[in-house]
Amino acid sequence: MEIIQGGVTAAKGFKAAGMNAGIKNKTKKDMAMIFSEKPCVTAGTFTTNKVFAAPVKWDKNIVYNSKYSQAVVINSGVANACTGEEGDNACLREAQAVSKALGIPENSVLVASTGVIGMQLPMDTMVAGINALPSVLADTQEAGTQAAEAIMTTDTRSKQVAVTVDIKGKKVTVGGMCKGAGMIHPNMATMLCFITSDANIEKSALQKMTSAIVDDSFNMISVDGDTSTNDTVLVMANGMAENECIKENTPEYDEYFKALSYILTELSKMIAGDGEGCTCLFEVKVINAKERQQARTLAKSIVTSSLTKAAIFGHDANWGRILCAMGYSGADFEPEKVDIYFESSAGKLKIVENGKATDYSEEEATKILSQNPVTAIADVKQGDVNATAWGCDLTFDYVKINADYRS
Repeated sequence: MEIIQGGVTAAKGFKAAGMNAGIKNKTKKDMAMIFSEKPCVTAGTFTTNKVFAAPVKWDKNIVYNSKYSQAVVINSGVANACTGEEGDNACLREAQAVSKALGIPENSVLVASTGVIGMQLPMDTMVAGINALPSVLADTQEAGTQAAEAIMTTDTRSKQVAVTVDIKGKKVTVGGMCKGAGMIHPNMATMLCFITSDANIEKSALQKMTSAIVDDSFNMISVDGDTSTNDTVLVMANGMAENECIKENTPEYDEYFKALSYILTELSKMIAGDGEGCTCLFEVKVINAKERQQARTLAKSIVTSSLTKAAIFGHDANWGRILCAMGYSGADFEPEKVDIYFESSAGKLKIVENGKATDYSEEEATKILSQNPVTAIADVKQGDVNATAWGCDLTFDYVKINADYRS
């Protein structure tokens, strides 16, 4: 596998565009489009919030019931969530407009929205934007970046990654972009992710690996504990690499799995590290657990603890908050066996051994916790299963950003 520059335009046959359509204001990009020259097998995972947005309903139907997709149109500024029948009709109008503009079937068009909940989409503005986007579609890295910028809300930077992998002598490319900085606690926040690939792969195989990888990537990040109404991960593969079709239970499946896993994990970490107001990515590793669910539960409990996140912001080695978060997680473990470490580019320090503080240096701990990223490691000494979760520190700016989000 080789890491390359780019995002959604890295794979063969994919074009993208981002522009200002006037949804937010007259200056910021707020609409993006992704288009494949050929139809794509498509997989997806979606929010488990029972209050889910109209685009989630639309995309579920396309992913589960259409043979293929060929385009995605995304807007930022308005989430099209809690908008009733009018919101559903807006998705249909978007698909109809894209169908006409690109000459593809309505049921091959995916839609996505992010922004303020409860507002109706300005459909005249949306349709005008959809009609304008095809003329600026391009397969360049710059076009991919413009699309990645157009889907941002409170993100401070665009998020893109791409790789190539050899599948039986054919170079297969996978690229992606995502957005998300707040309302992030996916259970597939407002989190959107779009992956493009020129792989030739069975739809069932793509869905199986996507669901499995999302569970260990996006489902293991948290910024603020809020699961959004719009969480969506879409993976499109158009087969233009002309590799032998990837099927389940084959070496080729395993190779492609590694590439897609890298993409989704890196994008997950980019979201966690760009949490609203944060100053660092906070990684939590639970090691030597007896079972997978135990390790996952403990890791997520630590990474979502507001007190722990605040301590990370203050560069304070307050390990009691970590042990406390493990204790209320609901997972069974033996506190008197737990070792805890802090690690960063400044070094690694054991601060707890067998449930009690070591004679560690507070000065050294502060130095370690002053870096970005910071990792906490909890060794529960009960087996050989590990899990990793990602989050960020909790800062004053998080409250400021969300206190006036709508204004």
